[in-house]
Amino acid sequence: MRVLLVEDDDGVAGALVAALVDNGHRPSRVARGADALLAHRGFDLLLLDLGLPDLDGLEVLRKVRRISPVPVLVLTARGDERSIVRGLRLGADDYLVKPVRLGELLARMDAVARRSAARTGPGDRAVRVGDVEVDLEARRVVVGGVEVALTTKEFDVLAALAGRAGTAVSRQQVMDEVWGDAYLAVSRSLDVHVAGLRAKLARPGLLTTIRGFGYRLGE
Repeated sequence: MRVLLVEDDDGVAGALVAALVDNGHRPSRVARGADALLAHRGFDLLLLDLGLPDLDGLEVLRKVRRISPVPVLVLTARGDERSIVRGLRLGADDYLVKPVRLGELLARMDAVARRSAARTGPGDRAVRVGDVEVDLEARRVVVGGVEVALTTKEFDVLAALAGRAGTAVSRQQVMDEVWGDAYLAVSRSLDVHVAGLRAKLARPGLLTTIRGFGYRLGE
């Protein structure tokens, strides 16, 4: 697995890189959040520390999730409930608090990779639900073999759901990923964009509203 380790502590990073290599992975390491945002493409998994010298790791996670479905496993000393909940709501696939045993880390990495493969298919950045295909890299949507034009925000909303196809996604999480912070002022905007998606995709039942919670794309 190609792993991007985002860790500013040289000692921790060195030990992790060596352990990952010993277990058959292909790790690369960056120490800054800005470097992670530039380098994340082409990797199968991000191991993300939150205490970075230039950007808070949660901000890095938020920005990555706006543009990429790459699996992210947060690995940090920050173990307070607020940070854990925030990280998961922003789209982390898993969250581990240091110190962590190597065996558990490797198992969690494998589990995250399996879930990602089940959603998108091996080596694929497209999500398929029925005859609807969402290409998350190219930002294209094809329905029944015909490309459908979406606005930027419509695609962003669809991508937030497609990255977790078959799973319930809260309104809070969608708004966090698409608009940054889930201010009440944009709640109505989300409704408008979901309505637009339903009309353009023209597939009844594809996008389900979960009353009092959020939405689900597919079964």
